[in-house]
Amino acid sequence: MPVRIAILGGGPAGLAAAWLLQREKKADALVVEQRDHVGGNAGSFELAGIPVDFGSHRLHPSCEPRILSDLRALLGDDLLSRPRHGRIRLQGRWLHFPLRPLDLLAHVPPRFAVGIARDTLRKLIPGNATPQEETFASELEQGLGSTICGEFYFPYARKIWGLPPEQLSPTQARRRVSAGSLAKMLGKVINTVPGIQSTRTDRFFYPREGYGQISAALAAAAVASGAEIQLGRAVSRIHLGSTARIETGEEPGQGSIDADLVWSTIPITTLSRAVDPPPPASVLEAVSNIEYRAMILIYLVLSQPRFTEYDAHYFPEAAIGITRLSEPRNYSGRSDLPQRTVLCAELPCATSDRLWKATDTELGDVVRDALERCGLPIRAPVLQVATRRLPHAYPIYRKGYESSWRVLDQWASGLDRVLTFGRQGLFAHDNTHHTLAMAYAAVGCLDSSGRFDRARWDEHRVEFDRFVVED
Repeated sequence: MPVRIAILGGGPAGLAAAWLLQREKKADALVVEQRDHVGGNAGSFELAGIPVDFGSHRLHPSCEPRILSDLRALLGDDLLSRPRHGRIRLQGRWLHFPLRPLDLLAHVPPRFAVGIARDTLRKLIPGNATPQEETFASELEQGLGSTICGEFYFPYARKIWGLPPEQLSPTQARRRVSAGSLAKMLGKVINTVPGIQSTRTDRFFYPREGYGQISAALAAAAVASGAEIQLGRAVSRIHLGSTARIETGEEPGQGSIDADLVWSTIPITTLSRAVDPPPPASVLEAVSNIEYRAMILIYLVLSQPRFTEYDAHYFPEAAIGITRLSEPRNYSGRSDLPQRTVLCAELPCATSDRLWKATDTELGDVVRDALERCGLPIRAPVLQVATRRLPHAYPIYRKGYESSWRVLDQWASGLDRVLTFGRQGLFAHDNTHHTLAMAYAAVGCLDSSGRFDRARWDEHRVEFDRFVVED
């Protein structure tokens, strides 16, 4: 008989693993998801007749060819290739994003351009750099100079992670900023020029029905292949012994699932608090040092067919409360939607912040004020304000977090019958194509008898550590 694997979490990583396990006849897979829908933070829902996502999501062309091929087969013509058309507000001006040479020449603020030129010259002077303690701030300032950091990356970092850049680990810069030097940034700009581009950085893939259609397609394929998906079941306890027993629900005995193996894509901190026998005190202490940044998503339904032509706006300035504003219908470019539009504003915060408990009306006013401040006032009637709260939106790599992470990771890696992977499972600020690569790798390490190749998995883990987020 094939082994039975309980997969915790119904996001892209967990769903892809379930589908592949069934497709390759390696295991019987059961996905356990606490929400009433699949997709996790990469899901979608309908608001006022328009598909909207949990924030701004794109499938990047750098997705592994075999994974992209599978997604194309699952989604067919619904997987659209779309042009990127965003913009960044910088010193009161708008710059196209991805950056374009002619747009930069026409719109870059003069003071900003002078500062970059000065920083570039300084880098050419031998021995000009002053040794500094390695942090997010020092890593980026060394590569990009003080102007780009001071005007964009540092204020944006404070808003996203809630900490001064000097208090963030250099790992945050290496894993989160793909253009970490002036040379890399210049290469990205040149890569947008037609005839020169080596990769399609100016385009992305997006499903017709919203980003969550990727997860929905994976879920449907998994079920069609024999997997089971149980929604609305929150994991409360995981008993590990000769087999694994997973309890769900708030009260003991409300429901249980028996499995040979547990593959977890839920936050690793949540996993550590659910396992029985419990972790040693040293691990629990490490868990207390692992932090996540929360996010409130604020949706405004407007009585107009389009707010702007752009898919996303980025706001690094501290005076603007939100970090990003997306307009979902511009991602798909569909013309058959109702004659109204939805704005999705992203507001990073802590779950202890006052804003986390604010009303929808109050949060809608935050968005109105932010857009008014940057010259994008809402003039059409607001038909509805809706919110969604994500308690585990971003991992926070506080300076020195690595020692705590190593303790937690080593403990989790040593658990019998348990494998943890995915964005939440490996405390990684990754894109969807990265988490899908983890799922494919995990299934590749399992043979038909249920034996998992840990040495091979460790090699994949080294690859995962090289993943860099694409914006």
